[in-house]
Amino acid sequence: MKNIDRRKFIIKSTLVGMSAMILPSCGSGSGPLPEDPEIPEEPEIPDPETGEMLYNGIQLPKTWPPADMKISSYEPMPVPYLTSPPATIPIDVGRQLFVDDFLIGNTTLKRKFYKARKIANNPVLKAESSIEEGGSLIPGASAKDGGVWWDSRDKKFKMWYEAGWLNATAYAESTDGIQWDRPNLNIYGLTNRILPDIVPNSSTVFIDFDAPDAERFKMFLRPPNDKAVNDEAFCLTSADGIYWDKQVKSGVCGDRSTMFYNPFRKKWVFSIRSLGKLGTSPYGRARYYREHSGFLQGAAWSVTDPVFWTNADYLDEPDPAIGDRAELYNLAAVGYESIMLGLHQIHLGPVNDVCKANGVPKTTDLKISFSRNGFHWDRPFREAFIPSGRTAGIWDRGYVQSVGGICTIVGDQLRFYYIGFKGDESRKGSSYGMHSHGATGMAVLRRDGFASMYSDNTEGYLTTRVVTFTGKYLFVNVNCPNGKLSVEILDENNTVIAPFSSGNCQAVSVDSTIQQIKWSNSERLSSLIGKKVRFKFQLTNGELFAFWVSPDINGASHGFIAAGGPGYSGGTDTEGISAYNEAASFTKL
Repeated sequence: MKNIDRRKFIIKSTLVGMSAMILPSCGSGSGPLPEDPEIPEEPEIPDPETGEMLYNGIQLPKTWPPADMKISSYEPMPVPYLTSPPATIPIDVGRQLFVDDFLIGNTTLKRKFYKARKIANNPVLKAESSIEEGGSLIPGASAKDGGVWWDSRDKKFKMWYEAGWLNATAYAESTDGIQWDRPNLNIYGLTNRILPDIVPNSSTVFIDFDAPDAERFKMFLRPPNDKAVNDEAFCLTSADGIYWDKQVKSGVCGDRSTMFYNPFRKKWVFSIRSLGKLGTSPYGRARYYREHSGFLQGAAWSVTDPVFWTNADYLDEPDPAIGDRAELYNLAAVGYESIMLGLHQIHLGPVNDVCKANGVPKTTDLKISFSRNGFHWDRPFREAFIPSGRTAGIWDRGYVQSVGGICTIVGDQLRFYYIGFKGDESRKGSSYGMHSHGATGMAVLRRDGFASMYSDNTEGYLTTRVVTFTGKYLFVNVNCPNGKLSVEILDENNTVIAPFSSGNCQAVSVDSTIQQIKWSNSERLSSLIGKKVRFKFQLTNGELFAFWVSPDINGASHGFIAAGGPGYSGGTDTEGISAYNEAASFTKL
C-alpha cells in the first residue's frame, strides 16, 4: 500500500464524555537505532477476481457497491470486515480507534462508550435576523444539514444553514466557533442569504481540499417536495462558499436527501431518502446509496443506479412515551482519522399529523456509527449520542439533526454542531407549530473519545492483530493519571522484539490525547518499518482510546480530520502538536 501522510500531538486533556455504557470486547536489548532504512514502495497489483484493496487491508468484492442489502429486513446491518478481518492490517492512515474489534487480537480490557455533552450556552445560533424571524412565518436558524467547517485559508469557522423554515439558505462565520456573524452579502438585499433562486428543504456543504479553487466548495440541495421538479435535487460548486454556480440536477431522491465525501476512496456518496420510484421500505424512512468519483457527474443517476443501503433496525428501541417503530431519517458521515464516522438520525415519532395537531417537533436522536469501508456501518452503541431534549420549552425539544462535516476539532476536543427545534404549542394544527424555532447548538467530546478500552486497579492487556506501518514514533490517546500504561512490540508469533519490551518501556501515567511512548534508548521504531508486528498494551487503572505510529516527531497522524479546526492546513492531520498549540487560545467548552 502507498504511504500516506500523518501527524502527531501531545497535550493534557480532560474527559468530556457523559453517560458511559460499558460493554465487553468481542475480540479475542537497548541502544540507538540505526539510520532509517530506505524502503522501496511496492507497486499495487490489482487482483482481477476481486475489487479495490483499501488503505486498511480490507479487500472489497468485485461488485461494488453491494446490491444485496434486503429492503425487507429489520435486522442490524451485517459488517463483513469484522467477521473476516484482514490477516495483516496496515495502520499508516490516521489514529487507530478502538470503536470495534477490528484491530484487537485478544484482550482482557473492556470497552466503554461515551456520549457527547451538550454545552451550557446553547444554542449558538438562533432566529434573530429578518430572514430568520419572519420570511416564512416560521422562525428558525438551523444548519439542516447545511455544514459547519473550519476554513484554513481564512482561519474562520463557516456555517451554511436554513434561515426560517423552508425559506432561505444563509451563510454565517465565526472566529471562535461560538459567536457567529451574519455578513451582509448584497446577494439578496442587505442580508446573509445565498442562493436566492432556490428554496431549501435540506442541503449539505463539504469543502473539497483536492478540487481546483473554482470548485473548492460543494453543495447538494434538495428543495421542498412542492418545488422539487421531478423529485430532483441540485449539485452546486463554489470558489468561496458564497457565490454558487454549475447547478446540475440530480436523479430522483426523496426530501431530506444528503451527501458526503469518502476521502479514503475519493468517492462522493449520495445518501438518498427512499422514494416510491426507487423502492419503498416496509419499515418507513430508509436510505439508498449512490457513489461516484465526480461530484457533478455523479448527480446524473437513473432510477436504477442507487442501491438500497440501510434503515433503522430492531435494536433501535422505540421511545416509551411514543411507542412508534424507529425509522432512519438521515445518514450523514465524514472521514475521521482512520474511519468513516457516521451519525444515524433515528426518527421515533410521532407521525407528522400528530406533531402538527399538537405544535410539537418530531422526536429524532443522533446515534453514532462507524465504517471502515464506507458502506457497511457498525452500530455497537445504541443509546443516543446526541438526543432530543423531549421537554416542553427547551430549544432542542425535538427534531435533532446533524450538520455537514459532522464535527470540528479544537485541540483535544471534538465539537459536534447539531440542530434542534422547540416547536410552538400555541400554533397547533399546522406545520407552523411543529417546525417552529429551529436553532443550532453544540455538543463536545474528548478527541477520539467515542470508546475506550479500560482496566480497573488490576493490570489488563490488549494485543493487536498483526499490523504493518511505515512510521517511526508511537503515540497514544490515554487517560491514566492514577494508573500506568506500558507497551511492548511482538512479532507475528507473539515473541517480544528487543528492545521494545514492556520492562524497557518508559511507562506513562498521564491524561493526554497525544502522548508519545518511548523505550529506553529506543525512541524510534525505524527498525520495524514494513515488518509484521503486534502491539501489546498493558494498562492499569485507565482508559486507552487510540494509538498510531507517526512518521513525524510532532505526532501527526496523517488521518482525516472531519470538518477541520484551528492549526490544520487541509483535510488531514499533518501538523500534530502544533495544531494543539494553535488551538490553546480557544475557549475550552
